[in-house]
Amino acid sequence: MRTMILIALFWLLLSIAEAQTKYNLVSIVTDDQALWSIGAYGNREAITPNMDRLAREGVKFNNAFVTTPVCSPSRVAFLTGLYGTQVGITDYLTPDEGKAGMGLPSTAMTWPQVLQKNGYKTALFGKYHLGTQAGFHPTKRGFDYFMGSQQGSFAPMNPKLEVNGQIVEVNGAGSDIVMDDAVRWIESNRDKPFAALIHFREPHTPYGPMPEEDTKLFANLDPTIPQFRGLEANHVKRLHREYYAAVHAIDRNIGKLLALLDRLDLSRQTIVMFQSDHGYNIGHHGIETKGNGYWIAGGVNGPKRPNMWDTSLRIPLLIRWPGVIKAGSEISETVLNLDMFPSVLGMLKIKAPVGYKHNGKDFTPLLQGHRDAHWREEIFGQYDLHNVGLAYMRMIRTNEWKLVRHYHANELDELYNLQSDPGETKNLYKDEKLREVRDRLQQRIEARMQEIHDPLWRELKPKSSRR
Repeated sequence: MRTMILIALFWLLLSIAEAQTKYNLVSIVTDDQALWSIGAYGNREAITPNMDRLAREGVKFNNAFVTTPVCSPSRVAFLTGLYGTQVGITDYLTPDEGKAGMGLPSTAMTWPQVLQKNGYKTALFGKYHLGTQAGFHPTKRGFDYFMGSQQGSFAPMNPKLEVNGQIVEVNGAGSDIVMDDAVRWIESNRDKPFAALIHFREPHTPYGPMPEEDTKLFANLDPTIPQFRGLEANHVKRLHREYYAAVHAIDRNIGKLLALLDRLDLSRQTIVMFQSDHGYNIGHHGIETKGNGYWIAGGVNGPKRPNMWDTSLRIPLLIRWPGVIKAGSEISETVLNLDMFPSVLGMLKIKAPVGYKHNGKDFTPLLQGHRDAHWREEIFGQYDLHNVGLAYMRMIRTNEWKLVRHYHANELDELYNLQSDPGETKNLYKDEKLREVRDRLQQRIEARMQEIHDPLWRELKPKSSRR
């Protein structure tokens, strides 16, 4: 009897300790990394042992998406829970736009700001891409420390980065520079709750040069590539080899991070999140890059092909949370980058600011093994491309259908049956037998545009009855 009481007391004390634990957070975001580039998601040619370890020791999301398939608006959603149109960032920010004063407004609250106000030390390493003027600096948006670039990207080797407030050229590979600085900062701040955001520029173009220890692994690889009429196979295979080397450079550096957390005995009290800022294509649908991809069929770089295909929208998302998440579990519910704002706060048991309206859902209960029969059933997406092209796209995606409207353009609208055609190869928009489906989805697009005060809705409202 006494033994049973002691055991019960032990578990009670353990549960109380767990409840009182103030977890650290490490959030890793890669740039332009496709879900299909990771071993844990079925790739047998990429070499990603540390990403695979996160999946093995944590949870793998099988249906994680972004709402805009290009850098800056996607990062807005990730940090604030807002759509790009809600803050005036609808395409990637160009250097000229940065000089003109565009960036993430102070009215948009970031989750690092909330953590900062709740006693966390916060830092951002690597890519920012949400404004280059002083008023948009990361230290004005919730970060105590910043080392990296406010620009959209930086060189893969010997990059020019902001270090201690000064722009300097740093010798070495960008992936190593970013992670090594994060390691130093974590070591210096290990005695207090911290949130470290590590934003790699890899595997963004140009994919290289990468360190030899990464490139040599793929030098003799004959990679599997998409089957699409007109692709020049040798060219696409070379791109895959270069891309995989950049992905491996990230993975190798994640290994440094995981080893550090083990060495400092921080693994059990640190949540590690890994994701990309959007999906990616190398020959998929005949294009290269993401939602602003360009045709590469025929072996030449062709014009832009604005798109909202799943290959551009779907992202890898892995979360390791020792003691809470069942190792090796998978989540099939659809989650969005918009969900990161409420979910980070949910995981860390921090109350959301009163009155702040965002568009995300807290997926913490899913991480804890609670299934939700009433979870999200559709995704609304938007992308107003204005750099090297022009497009105004709005999308609704359910488990069965996807409707993409190309406003201010003719003959480009798309409708796909995702059950029979998951690769989105057959556009059914003009199929009259599907008019009812198309109209129902159109109504959902218009309802979401109205709910979030989409500027395009105000422009189109008098014409909303037109299909």
